[in-house]
Amino acid sequence: MIVALIAACEIGFWVLLAAGMAFRYLLKMPGTGLALLLCEPLLEVVLLVATALDLKNGAEPGWAHGLAALYIGYTVGHGHRTVKWLDGHAAHRFGGAPKPAGPPRYGMARARHETGVWLGTLAGAVVATVLLQLAVWYVGDASRVGSLESWRTTAWKVAGIHGLIALTYWLWPKKAPAGEGRADRDDLAGSKKSVRR
Repeated sequence: MIVALIAACEIGFWVLLAAGMAFRYLLKMPGTGLALLLCEPLLEVVLLVATALDLKNGAEPGWAHGLAALYIGYTVGHGHRTVKWLDGHAAHRFGGAPKPAGPPRYGMARARHETGVWLGTLAGAVVATVLLQLAVWYVGDASRVGSLESWRTTAWKVAGIHGLIALTYWLWPKKAPAGEGRADRDDLAGSKKSVRR
């Protein structure tokens, strides 16, 4: 049941996202579009409540409950970035806005960008850890919570690996090919603008 609900929440996330963009830019109803986008967090609340009820009704804590916590953490850490990215492209495609700048490709600007993405993963790991620890306390039986604790370890392994990847951009910054120095400066300028926003 929990796995099916996770799949339903993921599908619902994209359905609400598409509907929100359609109302904002195609139907010219920005208020309705915003309301639909603001419903996105309700999907995580539904999943959280369903997971808690499943455990309360005596379900054996398993990998599906841990996966639900990681899914909610991922959505908290990266959901806003996904919505913002899609909104920028929808505004360009359907609203006449300028084409959104892609991520910086070179140098310290790229390192800062990758660090920002990693911070989203870190936030997701923190949220997942809190939810998993609450589930462990809720179950209250050390012999039944091994699966939940292993998912907590998984969350931090993912955050650690992603952090090492982000670190490589600082240690070995990618240099622009000859003749693309201007593009590198544009990337840096774009990164500063995005930080100011």
